[in-house]
Amino acid sequence: MATQTTTDVHTARGSRRWVTETRPAAKTTELIAYVAAVLAVALTALFVGDGGDGGADPFSAEQALRYITFLTIGYMVARGLAKSGTRGNDSDHDA
Repeated sequence: MATQTTTDVHTARGSRRWVTETRPAAKTTELIAYVAAVLAVALTALFVGDGGDGGADPFSAEQALRYITFLTIGYMVARGLAKSGTRGNDSDHDA
């Protein structure tokens, strides 16, 4: 999951602003795992099968695209859940 940080920020005008943020997608382990899984599926589809024996390809490009689609849906759901608890900038705090 993404890490949330709440920070009390003093602006140039002297007012206070609370900032709650979730790490950008490029800095999360979900992205690294997603890219690694997509590469693994693509490389497996590339190298498995087509042995020249005339048999059926055990892991076709169609199956690879299906698995990559499932991985993409899972990644989008994971990022959505990570962002769902974030409310963004909140300047209504008076402390």
